[in-house]
Amino acid sequence: MERILVIDDDVELCHLVGEYLAAEGFAIDCVHDGESGLKKADAGEYLLAVLDVMLPGINGFEVLRRIRATSRLPVLLLTARGEDVDRIVGLEIGADDYLPKPFNPRELVARIRAVLRRTRGESSAQAPDILRVGEVELDPASRTVRMEGKPVDLTSVEFNLLEVLLREAGRVVPRERLVNAVLSRKFSPFDRSIDMHISKVRKKLGDTENDEHIKTVRGVGYIFARPREKSKATT
Repeated sequence: MERILVIDDDVELCHLVGEYLAAEGFAIDCVHDGESGLKKADAGEYLLAVLDVMLPGINGFEVLRRIRATSRLPVLLLTARGEDVDRIVGLEIGADDYLPKPFNPRELVARIRAVLRRTRGESSAQAPDILRVGEVELDPASRTVRMEGKPVDLTSVEFNLLEVLLREAGRVVPRERLVNAVLSRKFSPFDRSIDMHISKVRKKLGDTENDEHIKTVRGVGYIFARPREKSKATT
């Protein structure tokens, strides 16, 4: 089984995460302080570490720094919700992704799988997993987006939404899947939140009625059109 290391001092949370990830096919080792986490990370054969920022003794940032000094072990950082500074510092130190607490276990699994896909791709191709479709470029590692070479300022939800659409460029992504993956909640036909986020991303990409990157497929979902498909009707 694929092994994941969880470093978090919340024993109950570790138990919950361990059960959920085990059901998804992962083998889990949990430790509850930074020093133990470092020893495990150095000695164990892990695919990825889930690391909490707030730890007794040495904190998560220091654990991440020491891991990065000797290893490229993928690390998903757990931060306090709304703490943008934690997110930024973690990414600068070398976190592969972050997830605010409290979180939906399904989103944790999705983030873990996304990080593993990306890092495995980098290992085999020796290049960053940058998504490019037409003039839009998205870098999952730095969580940045460029349009015709110019930066596009997206919120975290908008970035995740665009990443899902770009990875499926040319294919319709159902609204239910977008809600589950991006908003981490069950789909409701009366919830228009995902449509509002789509509208904001469209605006930031400069979409117009006659020139759309993101097209609506009525009654189904959305599609990020490849350049040759932008002129085709999908509604």
